[in-house]
Formats: sequence, structure tokens, C-alpha cells
Amino acid sequence: MTDLPLEHVYVEPETDAANAPAVFVLHGRGANEQDLLPIANQLPDELAVVSLRAPDPLHGGYTWYELDLSGGGLHASQPHPEEFARSLDLVRGSVDAAVDAYDLDPSRIGLLGFSQGAITSLSLLIEDPDRYAWVVALHGYLAAAHADSEPDGIEGKPVFVGAGSADQVIPEFRSREAAERLETLGADVRYETYAAAHGVDPEELAAVVAFVEERLA
Repeated sequence: MTDLPLEHVYVEPETDAANAPAVFVLHGRGANEQDLLPIANQLPDELAVVSLRAPDPLHGGYTWYELDLSGGGLHASQPHPEEFARSLDLVRGSVDAAVDAYDLDPSRIGLLGFSQGAITSLSLLIEDPDRYAWVVALHGYLAAAHADSEPDGIEGKPVFVGAGSADQVIPEFRSREAAERLETLGADVRYETYAAAHGVDPEELAAVVAFVEERLA
């Protein structure tokens, strides 16, 4: 397997692999790089898939960062600042390395994240909007460290934000606030709430697939 800063799974596109568009997949807390492959495998065949593993072991899986609970418990948690910054750097380095190693088109790179992976994906977008063609952020929120950022280049950027009305881990309002902030910044946001807990139900998956198909049309 090709060396990247982060352990990963690479799935070749079923069409031409040269200069292919790609999606980088970021799992949630306590999961691993295999967790979201059933979702990624439903995306268009021309996409290369690079599913990244978070750097730190946790309960048989992995985590992007520890939680800062000082703001009022799980529902108000924030990423541990130093660990979060490290993970953002590791993902950026992995994207750059994968573009070279797998001959990916750097102008057609998307992010798909769930929970911690969604939080990480949104911060990556805020820090460098020009690097990513689109973002799917499921059951996450916009980290406080980037809530007041006003990045250049985010205008018109396609972002899908999904939330669960029964989500007891990341309440729906946190995802909604992220979507509203991105809209204020000028991103082209599609926000949807589903009758789901902390997971991706079939209706949400179908909407994600349709969103990504539109990006590649």
C-alpha cells in the first residue's frame, strides 16, 4: 500500500484511473477507515476513494482528537485544539500525497465526513476552500476555532450538511448552525434533517449520492 501520513484504504475508480476525481473519507470517533466504505461505494464509479484512518487509537477504533468538555458536556464539546490542528495537518498531507501517488485530479477533490470526520472536513474547507471541490458533512458541526473565520474562495462552494432529528450525540441544531454559518459566508449549502439518530439512514444516503452525482455531472 502507498505510504501516506495516515493509514488508509484506496479504491480505484471503475472508469479511467488516470487524473481521476476523488473523495477523501473521514470516519467518526471510535471507528476506522473501513466504516464509511459502504457509503463511499454507493458514490459514482468514476470517483477514486481514499478512506483515511484517524491517528489515535480509541476503544478498538480510532479518533481524530480528544474532546474538550469544558463548555458543558458532550452536547457542547469541542475538539482538543492541539490534537485537532495536528489531525488537520495530517489530512492535508495525506491529500497531497495521495494526489501524487494515485494520479488524482487536484481540482476535483471532495471530502466526505461523518461526526468527527464531518467536523474535521468543515474545518479543512474553512482553512483552505480552494483545495476542495465539494464537501459532505454528516452529523457534525463547525468547530469554534473556525466559527468566526471568513475565508476567501468559499463563495459558491457546494456543501451538503446532514443532521438527525433524533441524534443524541451531535444534536441537530449544531449541524444547522454550521449550515447557516456557511450560507452566510456564501457557500452553496444544502442542509437536510432526517428522522435518524447518530447514523446515516437510507434516505440520507440517497441524498448524498445525488449531491455527489451533481458535482460530477
